[in-house]
Amino acid sequence: MTIHDIFPLYKNDLTLVEKNLKEIFSSDAPLLPMIGEHIVGGGGKRLRPLFLLLSADLAGYRGENRIILASIIEAIHTASLLHDDVVDGAELRRGKQTAHMLWGNQVVILVGDFLYSNALRLAVLQGNQKVMEALSKATTMMTEGEVLQLNRVADPEITEEEYYRIISAKTGALISAACRIGAVISGLPGEKEDALARFGMKIGMAFQMVDDILDYMADEKGLGKKLGKDLEEGKITLPLIYLLGVAGAEEKAEIKEIIKNGVSDKKNLKRILHLFETYSVIEKSHRIAQELVREAKSELNLFPPSPERDALLGISDYALERDR
Repeated sequence: MTIHDIFPLYKNDLTLVEKNLKEIFSSDAPLLPMIGEHIVGGGGKRLRPLFLLLSADLAGYRGENRIILASIIEAIHTASLLHDDVVDGAELRRGKQTAHMLWGNQVVILVGDFLYSNALRLAVLQGNQKVMEALSKATTMMTEGEVLQLNRVADPEITEEEYYRIISAKTGALISAACRIGAVISGLPGEKEDALARFGMKIGMAFQMVDDILDYMADEKGLGKKLGKDLEEGKITLPLIYLLGVAGAEEKAEIKEIIKNGVSDKKNLKRILHLFETYSVIEKSHRIAQELVREAKSELNLFPPSPERDALLGISDYALERDR
């Protein structure tokens, strides 16, 4: 089952998720729903809600609160994107002007805060302590991940282990929470709940790895951001970490100088891309992501064959196949 098979099956559910997401933006302060319309209308595949829906469906659970919780997951993700765009100074998100470029940093930071708090308020109304624990842990980890990354901006000494810690917090945590919550509301036993949470963590990390790889392969037309944007922002991701590990001494010194000075000069980016090709860095980085996806898939061995399990496996493959 491919991603193109999965989304049509969940079109109605995801439409309901979007409707709930807009309601989370509802407020007497007119800027909140206005910005909500801009963000929700900007698209996005709603993968995180889909992980929750599929994890719940894996146990045959179709209760309405899975839609509510899926929209809460997407609201938390949206809040994190609002804050990230301000921190990064991003001008584009999915090919559209970012909210802070239209309304300013102060407003957008407050909108992100509102989304976080309102989403968690709605989650409390579900009356499930384990759900709240999963969401609270995820939101805490997401913030920690951003701070860890900021602490390592333009730092070529970052280790591969530190990078994994950052992406597990930034991206893996919320997808892991989505999968765990699907298991919790379905009443799955602890062993299966933990397996789904591990699956979500590993798939989330793989998605982020591939995003980081694509940053050196795609352009604004394809992904809505410019080539080498991470390096321009001083984000040292897996391809650069890998390159620093295999390059010769003189090349390593050159790479560190480029990291220090940034890539405003296109020659610097071209040089990095040339070294990536010389050392097959993109291919090797992609193999690491492939191994992580393989590990994630193995977590689903606890579950009997079903269309829902096939769908989760299909999303796993999609993590590796996007716009390569």
